[in-house]
Amino acid sequence: MLALIAICLQFCLINTMNEFPPSNLSIPQTGSRAYQAMVMKCVAYTAGRHMGDISIEQISDFVTHDGTFVWLGLREPNDALLEKIQEEFNLHELAIEDTRSAHQRPKLEEYGDSLFLVLQSAQLYRNTLQFGETHVFVGPHFIVTVRHGTPLSFSKVRERCESMPDNLAKGPGFALYAIIDFIVDHYKPVIDGLQERFERLEEDVFRERFNQQTLEQLYDLKHDLLLMRGATFPLLDICNELVRFHSDIIGEDIQFYYRDITDHVKRINQSIDGMREMLTAAMQVYLALVTVGQNEIVKRLAGWGAILALPTMVFSLYGMNFQTMPELEWPYSYPTLLGFLCVACLLLYGRLKRAGWL
Repeated sequence: MLALIAICLQFCLINTMNEFPPSNLSIPQTGSRAYQAMVMKCVAYTAGRHMGDISIEQISDFVTHDGTFVWLGLREPNDALLEKIQEEFNLHELAIEDTRSAHQRPKLEEYGDSLFLVLQSAQLYRNTLQFGETHVFVGPHFIVTVRHGTPLSFSKVRERCESMPDNLAKGPGFALYAIIDFIVDHYKPVIDGLQERFERLEEDVFRERFNQQTLEQLYDLKHDLLLMRGATFPLLDICNELVRFHSDIIGEDIQFYYRDITDHVKRINQSIDGMREMLTAAMQVYLALVTVGQNEIVKRLAGWGAILALPTMVFSLYGMNFQTMPELEWPYSYPTLLGFLCVACLLLYGRLKRAGWL
């Protein structure tokens, strides 16, 4: 009887706590709810067709099916989510470590039957160059994108791929192409914006007066071009390696897509190299013009110094108070001396003016 009463009291207490939970008690989130803010999209595809959104816990059930692959998009994932992704996709711990630390250079690394890529995205925001990182895990049955510090969303890339189911049926290799192509396409507006900055600075270069701000902007532009080259140039090796050595993921029917990316990257690099050469030449011309302007000032000072040296020398002689100067007793000596100095200074001024010193 007492045991029955105790059970009833416990049941009533549990119901009371459920109806009026303490204000300081937080209910921990588990499963996909805990990762909702960091998971942009997790979709399974079969034969290029959208099967539907799946949860993180269901990933391992789909990646084992032939003709099916999972496309997962993450943004700024925490350590717990990365560990879960590592477990679901059987990823290498070194690749997870690189994703956790971020700030990696563009590269391609192979870990068993999966690949790990680091890509740098770029865009101009209020005339300021901003970079972000995209880490990509790709295998025969999955592709995972992890975004760090970039506002670029891959939702348009996914929509574009889903509108081409025949191409998407080729597997994660085509999805990887679409992502790289999307990043490379955003390089072009950045290059155009940097070109406009260079043209404006080029006009300032040939102004007559020295402006330190112009020189600082030239150096800033050169620094941005160097960063852009660091982001784009490694893509040539990445695309070549994908085509030549990873046919299990990049099939022959989509290799020409990567050759198209390589061609775009080559043209972007050519634009960057040409702009860097022109920028270096502009800086040299600017410094040369500054030096020429300083020389002109020195020449003018030297010319006026030569003109003033003539009366200074004559007056210094008369300031020595010699008694044997015969013209001291001549009543017209003073106006004659002044007239001679004026004529001599005017002649010297005309000569320096014709020589371009004044």
